[in-house]
Amino acid sequence: MKAGKDKANRRGAARLAAVQALYQMDIAGAGLNEILAQFESHWLGREVEGEQYLPAEAAFFRDIVKGFIDAQRRLDPLIDAALAAGWPLKRVEAIVRAVLRAGAFELDKRPDIPARVVVSEYVSVANAFVDREETGMVNAVLDALARRFREGEFASAPR
Repeated sequence: MKAGKDKANRRGAARLAAVQALYQMDIAGAGLNEILAQFESHWLGREVEGEQYLPAEAAFFRDIVKGFIDAQRRLDPLIDAALAAGWPLKRVEAIVRAVLRAGAFELDKRPDIPARVVVSEYVSVANAFVDREETGMVNAVLDALARRFREGEFASAPR
């Protein structure tokens, strides 16, 4: 049981790091290779500015960040469509945008992870950065994307 919990914690840390990396790329315009190198050498599993970062599953972190960048042209319009009318993705706070992007990638390309787990994990990540109202929006958008990408997982569940 401990091994499963450790893997979950390492994946959770990888998700958090991936959101932070996507945020930095969005805000600072950092390139993919630069951001991967920076996070893998300075952040994952280390103490930074007095904060101890959990060891992260580096391959999972890399998969999320690189995978989203590769799929961004297709995923951003889908996220945009799932947002409430009048709130295009570009108007959403940068950290929330990063959470939605990482979550959308996982829902689309990681069918080995149950959709409800993905949504729950990214709602938890969002909770570390934003208030309850925005966390609710993250939940609603990711749930809509989960139902789009993983319709079969929700076939028997009420909406």
